[in-house]
Amino acid sequence: MTTWSLDRRGTVALATFTRPPHNLMSMAAMSELEALVEAIATDDGISVMVLTGGVPGYFVAHADLDDLMRLGRGEPVDGDPGSWGRTFSRLATMPQPVVAAVNGQAWGGGCELALACTMRVAAASAHFSQPEVTVGIIPGAGGTQRLPRVVGPGRAAEMVLSGRAVGAEEALRIALVEAVLPDDRFVEHVLDWVRPITEKPRHAVAAAKRALVEGTDMPLADGLRLEGRLFIECQARADTIELQSRFRDGIPPM
Repeated sequence: MTTWSLDRRGTVALATFTRPPHNLMSMAAMSELEALVEAIATDDGISVMVLTGGVPGYFVAHADLDDLMRLGRGEPVDGDPGSWGRTFSRLATMPQPVVAAVNGQAWGGGCELALACTMRVAAASAHFSQPEVTVGIIPGAGGTQRLPRVVGPGRAAEMVLSGRAVGAEEALRIALVEAVLPDDRFVEHVLDWVRPITEKPRHAVAAAKRALVEGTDMPLADGLRLEGRLFIECQARADTIELQSRFRDGIPPM
């Protein structure tokens, strides 16, 4: 059963997760997302990927606990459990920036999916949580690692250890999201929000994303070397020189 749909909006790939009634992320659904992400990563016509939920009130509620219990009992499940880690890693390494458009509940694995994206925007009704300790486990798809890198170690510890939910406005205050947008016509607002990115040269956006994502996990000196190498690669391109020539002459580059 297909749970992900893809809608191309110009150079934006809008991927929507729809698994009623609560948008629980099963292993099979994550395996499906892995294939979708890989296809988009190699599509030169896509400049930005947006992930959102297709069930009212839910982005991704959380991982499907039925699957987790089967795994705990040593029973087989549909889909590949390893797809969680591979998909989240590919969201980081794919050339396109990925925006989590969180339009409802994003708890557990849903919050971790959002954290694996390059940026996050929230609908006014959105809420985030890492509630795993409540059911006797800990975040297992990056929550204890990516969340501290986004909001800081103290705030992350408080969220993970208490399991409490964080609303959209608090998420904005603690830098868990980059913007809070209206619930009404939320996807259209998100597309407007990403438009400035889509209007920039794709090669420069991809290089900047790589420098930001990879450099963050490097010592500063190594990150600066990566930045310098990517800068030189961009500067050596003929289309870059043409853009700079137009800019020098007072003509907007695009």
